[in-house]
Amino acid sequence: MKQISSRFSIAVHILSLIAVSSKDCTGDFIAGSVNTNPVIIRRIMGMLKKAGLVDIRPGVGGASLLKDRDQITLLDVYRAVEVIEDGQLFNFHDDPNPQCPVGRNIEAALRSEMKEAQSAMEQRLAQVNLSQLAAQFV
Repeated sequence: MKQISSRFSIAVHILSLIAVSSKDCTGDFIAGSVNTNPVIIRRIMGMLKKAGLVDIRPGVGGASLLKDRDQITLLDVYRAVEVIEDGQLFNFHDDPNPQCPVGRNIEAALRSEMKEAQSAMEQRLAQVNLSQLAAQFV
């Protein structure tokens, strides 16, 4: 199984920084806080903009939130940065041996458990908003 992409934690970092910062949140300023290349920040900011979470002013104008902090949940961010493939957090390994009783049945045995785990995680992410996180950074 793959790990959830770091795009999620970077996106939450970006939005949290914009939420609490009194400075203009330019790409370079955000990249300095995240400690990563500005190109990565621009790519993720584009995803957040496409999802309607941020406005990006051209040039060195910076970024701002398009919604109130308490209206942006971690689930919104998770969905915005496409951390999962085809809506499935868990993937199955390719071509288990159909001659083996485990190989033949592993996907069917795990599928409902994995869906429930993903659903529980998504429900938890929906309960936490940016305002709640931002309160921990002051």
